[in-house]
Amino acid sequence: MSERFPPIDAAAARRRFSRAAQSYAKAARLETEAGTRMLERLDYVKIAPQRIVDAGSGPGRDARALAARYRGAQIVLVDFALPMLPRPGLLGRWLGAPLLSVCGDFGRLPLAAQSVELVWCNMALHWASDPLAVFREFERVLAPEGLLMFSTLGPDTLKELRAVAGAARVHAFIDMHDLGDMLVAAGLSAPVMDMELLTMEYGSGSRLLDDLRASGQTNARADRARGLSGRKFGARLRSGLGGALRTTYEVVYGHAWKRPATDAAVKTVRVFKRIP
Repeated sequence: MSERFPPIDAAAARRRFSRAAQSYAKAARLETEAGTRMLERLDYVKIAPQRIVDAGSGPGRDARALAARYRGAQIVLVDFALPMLPRPGLLGRWLGAPLLSVCGDFGRLPLAAQSVELVWCNMALHWASDPLAVFREFERVLAPEGLLMFSTLGPDTLKELRAVAGAARVHAFIDMHDLGDMLVAAGLSAPVMDMELLTMEYGSGSRLLDDLRASGQTNARADRARGLSGRKFGARLRSGLGGALRTTYEVVYGHAWKRPATDAAVKTVRVFKRIP
């Protein structure tokens, strides 16, 4: 993206999440909490989706609640790390809903245009090097008047860890206003953005680092140092984080709509009218 927001090494991120597949569910407490708060936001919108895409689904932590809310809707789980995905037969019977589990990049969804009524993306967007390209892909697969709902991390996330480890060792996160501009640039309409600061308490700095590792969320910046950090750095990092630790997470929520088909038609006519 830029020097301010270095791109993510997708292959490295995939390896980290693949290794963390067995420990992810217990360690990803923030993702679970954000998903619960996103679900509450659905109380204020009226949609009846026939197909839902959970983009960056992980093990399908939110699928059960989505299936209960939208009975009969097909849920498509998409994640780039194959070991993270649930076994579709078992989860489908557990949910009592049609389920499709797909290993793929949410920036290049294997879905037809205008084939989805709800795109759900909980705590995954910050693993994309180019969120605008991802928003454009979401806009492509959404049916007219379909809804995109997402959560991601904002700039104040892990500021305590960044202060000790150094900025180059912690991911940089995009401001919610910039994400809102990207939604508009992607062709989506009526974007709504909001943010809240959540704090999580850890018994020690070591516990924070263990949770990040167990959930696959360690440094995958493309510009990261490739050499081993060494025991001295690890010891210095744990010492700097100290004992009982309150860690900040800036959680950004957003939603936007695919334009109605009539709007798209009007836009097309206007474009062609400008052609000499």
